[in-house]
Amino acid sequence: MTDKRKESTKKLPRQHCKPEVQLVEKKVVSHESRPKYWVFGRNPTGGHLLHVHNVLQRLGIDQTSNDTTDWDLLWAHDYPFRKLNLQRMKRHQLVNHFPGSGYITNKVDLSTTKLQYIPAAFKLPAEMTQFREYAKTNPHKQFVQKHNQHRHIQIKRIDEIDFSNNDTFIQEFIDDPLLVDGYKFDIGVYTVITSIDPLRVYIYKGDILFRYCPVPYHPFNASDVDKYIVGDDYLPTWEVPSLKPYYTKYGFGMKDSFDAYVRSTGRDPTTIWEQVEDAIRLLILKKEPLFTGLLSRYAYKRNFFEMMRFDLVVDNKLKVHLMEANMSPNLSSAHFKPNRLLYEQVIYNLFQLVGVGASIQRDSFRKQALDTEAMLTSLKNLATAANLCSELPCTESCAPVECQLCSTCLEEKDIDDLQRTYREHMNRGDMKRIFPVPKSDQHRVDYELLSAKNQFMSKWFEEKCKVDQSYC
Repeated sequence: MTDKRKESTKKLPRQHCKPEVQLVEKKVVSHESRPKYWVFGRNPTGGHLLHVHNVLQRLGIDQTSNDTTDWDLLWAHDYPFRKLNLQRMKRHQLVNHFPGSGYITNKVDLSTTKLQYIPAAFKLPAEMTQFREYAKTNPHKQFVQKHNQHRHIQIKRIDEIDFSNNDTFIQEFIDDPLLVDGYKFDIGVYTVITSIDPLRVYIYKGDILFRYCPVPYHPFNASDVDKYIVGDDYLPTWEVPSLKPYYTKYGFGMKDSFDAYVRSTGRDPTTIWEQVEDAIRLLILKKEPLFTGLLSRYAYKRNFFEMMRFDLVVDNKLKVHLMEANMSPNLSSAHFKPNRLLYEQVIYNLFQLVGVGASIQRDSFRKQALDTEAMLTSLKNLATAANLCSELPCTESCAPVECQLCSTCLEEKDIDDLQRTYREHMNRGDMKRIFPVPKSDQHRVDYELLSAKNQFMSKWFEEKCKVDQSYC
């Protein structure tokens, strides 16, 4: 800088050089009051919920009793909607189930759903004739008779089936399972529904629960159910010889250990996980309209989220078969201590995703001050398609379909849905969105068959993907 420029700078009036000063209003805030949760179930203090309590308390959520309406989260181990009146919950309160979750988790309803990934199943006695016809045209297939409510399952010859037992149903048995060291297994995928209408579904990708039958599959004996049915005393990953080194020595999880084993046999496990995601997505999409009708009875349809575990088996051709979905899946490591990490990470990622966990201090789940809410999510975080929305016809009308995502066309309920979606995306951690469909899987869903709200949400992700790969 020349001396002349230095001199001219010195001659500037002092007030022109002063930086803007903003005074910080000092507030004394007490954080003694914290968000509250309570537990509903037959044994709310039982050890089966230890990890749920642990994670909630680490997140700064205090347990309260069920005799108050001043709560933020209800964790219901049992289905709560028959015994509790939850139709007038406050806007900020959350429950870990959706009304109607049985449409997915009921064993008979799921098994008899017509879906490419679900083995053929028949209700008894209503569908006895259809079963006999199916068995006649498929003489080499075997079948299991399953109880509607519990795990009593066994392969039966057709002449052994009790067709009069209306507490049971019949399902095709997958008799050529993929084996690891000779053991049959199933896989449990933790799945989260955060919204219905529009639908948003995530799976926990941090790990998968693998459970191996305790007795080798061959030589096969239908009377020995431990060869083909996974029970409570299953064989864990760390006791399967080919998987043990990956899990115990090299520190991999169950899924990564399994994937490494499959690759070592010259096969690609990717095809398994693509089918797993597709099976879960298609089933929930098929059931969503049933949920929508029930939600109309509640004051706010955003009070709910659901985590369930889908159980699937894989055959020797690497084809995936969806067997059941568990409401309130087991989250207790009392039987298998090493599962503690899996369960607590699943629960932690669930709570981060749905907003129970938070990065700001708060005394409840209620909306915060406007500045705080804007800091978390503002309109600029939701806006898409800048060029389209700043040109005709969108500058003059919201009627064209392509203009509906423009910020000037969004209705209040749209903004609320998009705010929740944006925060889920930012807080998803080890949760992977499988619906709306990621870009790589868009060929798996017919966009034109989606509901208007699901099309809207899918289009928003598509537009966000154009400027940010994390949305793809």
